[in-house]
Amino acid sequence: MSKVYMQDGRLVVPDCVTIPFIEGDGVGAEITPVCQKIVNRAVELAYGGKRSIEWMEVLAGGKAFEKTGEWLPEATMDAFREYLVGIKGPLTTPVGGGIRSLNVALRQTLDLYVCLRPVRWFKGVVSPIKEPQKVDMHIFRENTEDIYAGIEWEQGTPEAKKFYAFLRDEMGVTKVRFPETSSFGVKPVSVEGTQRLVRAAILYALEHKLPSVTLVHKGNIMKFTEGGFKRWGYELAETEFAGKTFTMNQYDKIKKELGEESAKAAMAEAINKGQVIIKDCIADAFLQNTLLIPEEYSVIATLNLNGDYVSDQLAAMVGGIGIAPGANINYLSGHAIFEATHGTAPNIAGKNIVNPCSLLLSSVMMLEYLGWKEAGQLITNALEQAFAAGEATNDLARFMPNGNALGTAEFGDRVIDYL
Repeated sequence: MSKVYMQDGRLVVPDCVTIPFIEGDGVGAEITPVCQKIVNRAVELAYGGKRSIEWMEVLAGGKAFEKTGEWLPEATMDAFREYLVGIKGPLTTPVGGGIRSLNVALRQTLDLYVCLRPVRWFKGVVSPIKEPQKVDMHIFRENTEDIYAGIEWEQGTPEAKKFYAFLRDEMGVTKVRFPETSSFGVKPVSVEGTQRLVRAAILYALEHKLPSVTLVHKGNIMKFTEGGFKRWGYELAETEFAGKTFTMNQYDKIKKELGEESAKAAMAEAINKGQVIIKDCIADAFLQNTLLIPEEYSVIATLNLNGDYVSDQLAAMVGGIGIAPGANINYLSGHAIFEATHGTAPNIAGKNIVNPCSLLLSSVMMLEYLGWKEAGQLITNALEQAFAAGEATNDLARFMPNGNALGTAEFGDRVIDYL
């Protein structure tokens, strides 16, 4: 088995690489083999048989619980630690105790601090907005902090009462309106967590020659957490990326000292030099703006909860979560898990109608991460041709004027034909 490893801060990928995968629950059993078949063929075509993937199944979710009595066996975590790069289908979240969320557990255990969700439109896919072709964004969602840290206490428990007593007696908090019936949660947002997320977003924008990074936050209300995210993000851009970025902080300073025309001239010069513009937007305004002026946004850096909302709205704008890929990455250690962004969909499992494109496009992201961009581009091109011809699974085809609904397996075979 050939492993990916890090050397001098870069991934080293063997020509025959072992990729651990979690099949997934529900529809996972249908989409995973279809995606692997397509990826295998794309790699073969792109590299003339000189490169290949050896798929190594590891267990998590319902399948793991049935076979081992554990929802997330340590052997699975060990495989992801050892092989660095893996991929997973959707997982059932245990009900009634145990792990809150298997997805969150994987992200936090491996410190996969970036949730990367690229969103783009494919010609032929019906969208609820007039000009979906203007939507081309890359969301960097912080993955380990914010309310997803899971620090909360349920109403009526001794812990909740103790926490409120601390707030009242030690911290002088008087703003809890109904303390006896309140649950409490803590929202940690750190300088380090913010900086590594924003750093990754800026580096991505520079590498892919994208025009801007927008810090999306609710700092007008949560001044020290989300407001801190905004402030620390700007500080990082202005110190670590001086000469490579131009921030709206700098624009405002020039405007105040020299006037608006000078500020506009400075921004125009920065754009001409290929510098990345760093700006920010309040989260609720951003959600509105994505509908009205999506072309204004390219790379998005945001906190955990905002990123959850933003990525799903943007996916809906280009046809739905069924074609929304996702990755969870630690750019420092090299660890990355690519995933279907939808759920297990038990109501359609086993019916050969589920759309495999979320996992397939996540596979494309994985190929790009490995440096195998040619194979990824073949798959993207094939999807573009299929959708343009009205060929898709029923969730998309039913809205296409020339739609031809195909089963999951049949759609996979058609994509291979287009390869």
